[in-house]
Amino acid sequence: MTLHSDVAELLAGAGVLDVDVDDAVADEHVRSAAYRRVVLATASSSSRDRDRRVVATILRDPMEMVSKTAVVDLVDRIAMKVTGPEEFRRWSAGLLPEIDQLKTEAYREFIRRRIHDWLFHLAIEDGHVPTPVELAKVTDWMQRVLAQGSTSPAVLALLAESGSGQKIRNIARNRAGSRRLRTR
Repeated sequence: MTLHSDVAELLAGAGVLDVDVDDAVADEHVRSAAYRRVVLATASSSSRDRDRRVVATILRDPMEMVSKTAVVDLVDRIAMKVTGPEEFRRWSAGLLPEIDQLKTEAYREFIRRRIHDWLFHLAIEDGHVPTPVELAKVTDWMQRVLAQGSTSPAVLALLAESGSGQKIRNIARNRAGSRRLRTR
């Protein structure tokens, strides 16, 4: 496969017909924007059948930063769409062999950590109250997401006490004291 045929296949498969394939091949910024649209269409689909193939194709891009960014976007979108941690675990397990094809270890690790973060988040949404040790194993990014969005008093109390940074602890502390949370 060539980059040209990969980009053409991705765009056609996603129904994105207004992007010039030659422009996308020549300019990684155009290609990155095209990948974002492909990811949006892929994540919006009710079927997960094409996801692994889409990821494998994107990850063949010679600009690994462009491909990593697109795959992380897909991971984020699917995590926000699934019904729970087990569904996301099954879905992400199918991507791991493709992710392992990335040459840059830091990019492979980044995507793996993002998947771990979302599994943690989904477990909390499913009713799990994490321990401080479990909390310490997620990224600052996920701790901030939880501090800003969780409605669980127990999770906010944990973040207020054990969050990785002062900002995270302050956000959680302020939200834990919110009247709106206490009425839920």
